[in-house]
Amino acid sequence: MKHFLFLQRPTNTLFSQIAERLLTCGHKCFSLNLNLGDAIFSATGNAVDYQGTFDAWPDFIRRFVVQHAITDIVLLGEQRAYHRIAIGIAKENNINVFVTDFGYLRPDWVIIERDGMNGESHFPRDPLAIMKLAEGLPLIDKTQHFKDSFFKQAVWDMAYHLSQAYWPFRFPHYQRHTLAHPFLVYPGLAARLLMRPILSARAVRILASLKATTFFIFAMQTEDDFSLRAYSDYPDLDSPMRETVASFAKFAPPEAHLVFKIHPLDPGLKRWRRRIHQMAQNAGIAGRVYFIDGGHLDSSLQACAGLVTVNSTVGLRAIELGCPVIALGQAVYRVNGLAFEASLDRFWVDRVKPDAVLADAFVRAIAACVHVRGAMYSKAGIKAAAEGMAYRLHHGMVNLPIAEVNQGKRLVVGN
Repeated sequence: MKHFLFLQRPTNTLFSQIAERLLTCGHKCFSLNLNLGDAIFSATGNAVDYQGTFDAWPDFIRRFVVQHAITDIVLLGEQRAYHRIAIGIAKENNINVFVTDFGYLRPDWVIIERDGMNGESHFPRDPLAIMKLAEGLPLIDKTQHFKDSFFKQAVWDMAYHLSQAYWPFRFPHYQRHTLAHPFLVYPGLAARLLMRPILSARAVRILASLKATTFFIFAMQTEDDFSLRAYSDYPDLDSPMRETVASFAKFAPPEAHLVFKIHPLDPGLKRWRRRIHQMAQNAGIAGRVYFIDGGHLDSSLQACAGLVTVNSTVGLRAIELGCPVIALGQAVYRVNGLAFEASLDRFWVDRVKPDAVLADAFVRAIAACVHVRGAMYSKAGIKAAAEGMAYRLHHGMVNLPIAEVNQGKRLVVGN
């Protein structure tokens, strides 16, 4: 019997459903609520409110894991400040740590990974190890089984973050992990949503005008994305963008163009169009640099000459489609033969397409080892993800290849 502790969770019922399944298998489950959003989506089991200060958190979590003989911790992302402390204490006490988030594969895959993601992922980076891991694994089913509801995502996300913002009294000392206050983020997202038809049409026009040219795409990430902040040397998104513009101006062919594609969930608090125009103007290439908000991703990747990113999951999608990729930060797909390993300055001219055989092996192996099929904002998708994760956790099969889980195998009590 294992003792599971669930820390900060996704803005949905995923952790509650995982806990329900683990309880039926005879395990014990505990959860800690650090804010009102945690309490709203609290995992099944013995839920405890932590209402102390951040400074007191290390002593509290150390006592808690010892008192309840915790064997495994499950959490969303590993870079939040509360989580970093809990993970350090878990390592001191030989407690397993499992991290979940949206999948490296999209659209309907979810990660369950040991210790961490991207830069801290245990998934191999050696091409030969990846090829060996993929031996005997079936092709993955690329049919989309679950579709997230944007309406549910918006409502649940606001319920999680705004509840604490409007009613901080139950958890008066909680320190949020987001850079911007929710009162600023949601109006910005709402404004972008209202403008989406116009912005998408503009993006389509720009991409159509570049169809017969050589153009590169920079896949932007949100600055709240811990992959950007924790797994690169960049303190913000502006820095790699300026670096890319400067490199492009000096080393890209004079007839080439550069397109910055904004992340769908960027709140628009930074006026990126204006910033990018200024960057390009400073580099003397204002007429060759574009900003788009929208456009069909796969079509864009298939048409462009190459993709630049810090470590966005768009990079893996580009690799699947045979598009040359360079990752400026640590990324799970930054593997020789998949992503370009020389400098950004050389990428504009010396880029090469990813090795198709290695790319196929990588996708099959990473699907089987650290993914389950499911979604975060779909009733059926959450249920499938909970089944797959509970199966892996119950059987101790996280980071080990289980093709059956991704093909629909489900946890049954006693198996």
